[in-house]
Amino acid sequence: MRLNEYDWGSPGAPAVVCLHGVCAHGRRFRRLAEEHLADSFHVRALDLRGHSGSGWDEPWTIEAHAADLLETVTEPATWIGHSFGGRLVAEVTAREPGLVKRALLLDPALWVPPDVAEELARAELAKTPHASIEEAIEARAAGLSRTPRQFLEEEMREHLVESPDGLFRYRYSQTAVAAAYRDMGTLPPAWEALRVPTLLVVASHAKLVSAAELELYRAALGGLLQVVVVPGGHIVLWDAYEETAAAIDSFLATG
Repeated sequence: MRLNEYDWGSPGAPAVVCLHGVCAHGRRFRRLAEEHLADSFHVRALDLRGHSGSGWDEPWTIEAHAADLLETVTEPATWIGHSFGGRLVAEVTAREPGLVKRALLLDPALWVPPDVAEELARAELAKTPHASIEEAIEARAAGLSRTPRQFLEEEMREHLVESPDGLFRYRYSQTAVAAAYRDMGTLPPAWEALRVPTLLVVASHAKLVSAAELELYRAALGGLLQVVVVPGGHIVLWDAYEETAAAIDSFLATG
């Protein structure tokens, strides 16, 4: 499946491909693209299968997501992946290393313990729609520590739709998201397959990148790895936007 995409910058510029996490969408990268990347790069932010403007058909497996990405992106690029998007960057790197010049992994979910993955999947399937936009903002803000309200207001404009029953739902398939959570409980590609220049941004208050996993990154990538720890929670482009954008700017400036 060819994925829906949003783009910024000149098509002739070096490409940057952005992959969102399980409950998000491609336009989550708008601010980063417009304020930091579009002057120098052609930014392509994709909607994954089961999300927003892309097709919602099954299967929702990692294999299907990887195939979608390889159908949509056929030229070498720098890849940015947040959370599950980071796992998919690793999958693309392992399958087609020539497509990945550099990897920027924003608090990536390369692997989640299977019991935790199952718990997250069940919690997703149990979610109910919101009665109002304000209720959705308040619910989203509850899990965030440093995110400006205007970021959440933009998120609701982009990603929340009113259904015929008057309730508000996000533009993704909950079943697809649950499948993605469960797939995070499977082993990632071999670390040796991920040897490209890599920026790893770790959220200080999240637990997705453990100390043990960080050591695996260091052992596999050596001098190819740069690690930056930013304050706040898992959605680093919200909770630590300035710090994350600065780390990305610095990494990309090194060539």
